[in-house]
Amino acid sequence: MKQFFLFLFVLTTINQIHSQENLPTDYLSKEFHKSRREAFRNLMPVNSVAVVFSYPERVFSKDINYNFHQNPDMYYLTGYKEPDAVLLLFKEPQGDEKYTEVLFVRERNALKETWTGRRLGIEGAKSKLGFTKVYNGVDFHSFAIDYKKFDKIIYDQFLTNVTTSNSPESLYLIIQAFKTKAGITKEDAASVDLFTSITNSLREIKTSEEMELMRKTVKLSCIAHNEVMKAVGPDMSENEADGIHAYIHRKYGAEGEGYPPIVGTGANGCILHYGENNAAKMENQLLLMDVGSEYHGYSADVTRTVPANGKFTEEQKAIYQIVYDAQEEVFKICKEGTPFQDLNKKAKEVVAAGLIKLGIISDPKDVKIYYPHGCSHFLGLDVHDKGNYLGTLKENMVLTVEPGIYIPANSKCDKKWWNIGVRIEDDIAIKKDSYENLSIDSPRKWQDIEALAKQKSTFNEMKFPKI
Repeated sequence: MKQFFLFLFVLTTINQIHSQENLPTDYLSKEFHKSRREAFRNLMPVNSVAVVFSYPERVFSKDINYNFHQNPDMYYLTGYKEPDAVLLLFKEPQGDEKYTEVLFVRERNALKETWTGRRLGIEGAKSKLGFTKVYNGVDFHSFAIDYKKFDKIIYDQFLTNVTTSNSPESLYLIIQAFKTKAGITKEDAASVDLFTSITNSLREIKTSEEMELMRKTVKLSCIAHNEVMKAVGPDMSENEADGIHAYIHRKYGAEGEGYPPIVGTGANGCILHYGENNAAKMENQLLLMDVGSEYHGYSADVTRTVPANGKFTEEQKAIYQIVYDAQEEVFKICKEGTPFQDLNKKAKEVVAAGLIKLGIISDPKDVKIYYPHGCSHFLGLDVHDKGNYLGTLKENMVLTVEPGIYIPANSKCDKKWWNIGVRIEDDIAIKKDSYENLSIDSPRKWQDIEALAKQKSTFNEMKFPKI
């Protein structure tokens, strides 16, 4: 009788787990992911197999994990968002069933799902993701496949931080089983290079379905930047500004941020990847905000620099204008056919001329002291997305344009420039003869920023208990 009731409990639990409703309806479609697998397969050499692993779970503290984030390549090709998974893609049909792909997923487990959330399982992967040949991860160990018959095995670099585990369904043992079956004792650079080449060529060009998500994630990021511009003041903390971004992102349905937010005032704004965001007051300094939402896997990357008191000083304005001018000049060459590297060359040229005019540097080569990073990178499922950085721009690429100037204290220039950090970053889509600025909804001109800062903010009207 106890066994019967246990069976009913498990059955009821599984039914409850399957009953989740009211989910967003604008995720990438299973047809999109299928088309990406077909596109990947078309680029594979004859008689080859590709092996794609999920990312592992990562420990936050003791027995608590970070929220899981899937390997973007796995998500791109499958839509699967859970750990402990592996995808096999074959150039030619295999076996009597003539299959060209196999997906191994985490096994359904009522008890574990009660604690840590729903699992898609075999049937879910078939119905929701469109796969026909799906197994539990544990079955990977016994799945009959002779890797040695293939002329080429294509895979990405093996992760070095996968937690050791004795569980047969663990990613660790799945990777070990693959290495053993394929006779891999040392990572093959040619296999990794081929995987990178294929995924670079696919992911650097966005489909219409991807562009819908890119426009949405960038637009809601602009709304967040604008709300901070209205709410900011000398007494606001960096953490509070960070929190406004987070709230707006989630208000519009984003899962979070595409990277750790950079919210730095004054000297902190001169640190390129500043992440503490803990200054208690901004005072009368510049606030540099490099924050972008992640919406259904796709990351925005927008940076705005604003005066905390609502008005630029003459020195801040002068530096800001150089950065703005550099961005404007780069925009002019953002079109199909332009060498990617030319974007940064143009930005450096304009920034160097501006700094020389202000007497901050005397030699154009010294521009790297105050502008040490590149102007652009691809954007998509990764904030620094995959793509060919040595090639030319192509239609439907999405990339950033982000010149900047950072003058920390004790720099070899007049003190009046110290602790001024300015970056303006916009996300653009490349067209045949021009570009589309996806982040146009957030002001860039210093005059427009000052005007927006004068507007009232809902966040300034909110009253909370004192502690």
